[in-house]
Amino acid sequence: MGKRHEVALIPGDGIGPEVIGAAVRVIEAAGADIEWREGVLGAVALEKFGSPVPQYVLDLIRETKVALKGPVTTPIGTGFTSANVTLRKSLELYASLRPVRNLPSIRSCYAGIDLVVVRENTEGLYSGIEHEVTPGVVESLKIITEKASTRISEFAFRYATENRRQKITVVHKANIMKMSDGLFLECARRVASKYPDIEYEEMIVDSTCMQLVMNPYRFDVLLMENLYGDILSELCSGLVGGVAVVPGANLGDEMAVFEAVHGSAPDRAGTGTANPLGVILSSVLMLRHLGENKAADRIDKAIASVLTEGRTLTPDLGGTATTDEMADAIAGAAAAVETADKRG
Repeated sequence: MGKRHEVALIPGDGIGPEVIGAAVRVIEAAGADIEWREGVLGAVALEKFGSPVPQYVLDLIRETKVALKGPVTTPIGTGFTSANVTLRKSLELYASLRPVRNLPSIRSCYAGIDLVVVRENTEGLYSGIEHEVTPGVVESLKIITEKASTRISEFAFRYATENRRQKITVVHKANIMKMSDGLFLECARRVASKYPDIEYEEMIVDSTCMQLVMNPYRFDVLLMENLYGDILSELCSGLVGGVAVVPGANLGDEMAVFEAVHGSAPDRAGTGTANPLGVILSSVLMLRHLGENKAADRIDKAIASVLTEGRTLTPDLGGTATTDEMADAIAGAAAAVETADKRG
């Protein structure tokens, strides 16, 4: 019998509770022993606790060390500060990790994509330090520090080494932002010098976007500061079918939050049409983080089986299945793999 793991479960809002519920069923069917401890973020938390990120949720994640999170709506232009950004900064989840791979039978412009986006998660323009200089003039500060830039670079090179990756491309705009992006590059270069077996290159962000469209196969691991990482991770997701089929993780030295990288889609909430793959794939990353590799392998095999069969897919994937129907198909396939494993 494997170890029981306590994991914070944060359903989010919009379609969040539906896709998180789907992921929980799949995880349990795969044989992982998880004790879920639920918390809330965003508008629901603001109404109930007076804050979009209640202290008890931060304490919960600090206690469990691991969380599985659904999407949370962020008001545009007005309203409360992004709960996602607050969570990452409060818990020092400084590394955003997004592996991008093709899945069986998912339509995309490319085949054989296998790259990873590593994004600094706590500063840059996403520091959210803004003020009105004078009516009609707003200033937003981009914060880049040696500490954070070195830390994310070390994470990227460790990840590349541990996962047998060959090359890291550092994405920047140091030709224009010579001090801020220049500091990021200096830190990356210092770290790169300790890893002579990993090929290192630097590329301006606009050129990187063009190259990703023209020849994404030239990239392996992409390392960048916060805003560039937010934009390019979406671009990379589009190479393999979109954000609904890509997992995400926010990692720190002590804690980790695994989440769907797509939005909360409030207009689709309750319709039963949400694709649960993103959060299910994120749960696979979570299980590997917890050392539950057998359960993770079962889910990977189950996803491949359901996608290849093609009979139980949500509308965005060309099928007619509901969220629950697709989740049940994956859960059933995972349970079948577990049964076969036990029989030897």
